[in-house]
Amino acid sequence: MSENYNDPFFSQDQKNFESSEIKERQKIFIPILLFVVTFITTTIAGAEWIRGFGNQFELSELVMGLPYSLSILFILAVHEFGHYFASKYHKVKVTLPHFIPFPSLEGFLNFGTMGAVIRTKEAIKNRKALFDIGVSGPIAGFLASVIILIYGFSNLPPQEYILAIHPDYFTPQYGKGGLHLEFGTSLLYYLFSITFPAATDFVPPMNEMYHYPFLCVGWFGLFVTAMNLIPVGQLDGGHITYAMFGEKSQVHVASISMIVLFVLGVGGILTTFFESPIEFGWSGWLFWSLILYFFIKVKHPPVYDDSPIDTKRKVAGYFSYFIFVVSFSPSPFIITF
Repeated sequence: MSENYNDPFFSQDQKNFESSEIKERQKIFIPILLFVVTFITTTIAGAEWIRGFGNQFELSELVMGLPYSLSILFILAVHEFGHYFASKYHKVKVTLPHFIPFPSLEGFLNFGTMGAVIRTKEAIKNRKALFDIGVSGPIAGFLASVIILIYGFSNLPPQEYILAIHPDYFTPQYGKGGLHLEFGTSLLYYLFSITFPAATDFVPPMNEMYHYPFLCVGWFGLFVTAMNLIPVGQLDGGHITYAMFGEKSQVHVASISMIVLFVLGVGGILTTFFESPIEFGWSGWLFWSLILYFFIKVKHPPVYDDSPIDTKRKVAGYFSYFIFVVSFSPSPFIITF
């Protein structure tokens, strides 16, 4: 006999139970679905970074995108589960990580994903919990990025790898004319590039680095970590700064950060469109500053318990600022014509 919600013998308690059961299944199904879709889009993006965007791929050829997709999902998962377990430790209700897929679109820099997020379902009541939840993701994601980068620089393929992609790479004619993309280096990426490769290894320049999945993903991990550590609003950096120094100091630091982002954004526009002799900034920082101002907000909302955090947490907070400094690139993308 089928169950009928109009049957008077079908109790309201049973209806409520089944409704809550459906909601619980959705809580798990949607994150899994988004993860699967993001795995597909990042695998395609990984193959495209190697072979070139806009190319048609055989299904078997997408295998070359797996090192990229597995690495980038690893970094994003480690970052978000850092937040997730810290939230669980402080008994703050949160969702599972939701990965955000991004399909290949012509004219866009495509990493196959726009990151991942978790959503807190209740207010964070004190600065200690706010700090732990805010700092856990960036530190975890940073360490994951470091692992990927060290592996990438310690296992560089021979020169034949780049020649298989660009047969004319070592000729004088290579790179003349057309559009050129160069990734901007960060302090940590540069230090790793001169520390871990063997003396005989071919270390790709920043305008070819994206053909190397582990280097590209490690760079991306540092880039995303730095973006999250900007001390504005409810970004991870905003949580950390508010928890360490309080409301007034967070507003001052966030305001200065917004000015710096704006200047870097304008500098990027001048560099890209007006042939400035100095490569300075990135136009995307201007777009990011507008998103922060209008949607994420500059000021961090207050917490109920404003008790200061302990010294150990402050040490971890200063370490997060160190991570920001060594991971941040003022000009992450340099496009020339």
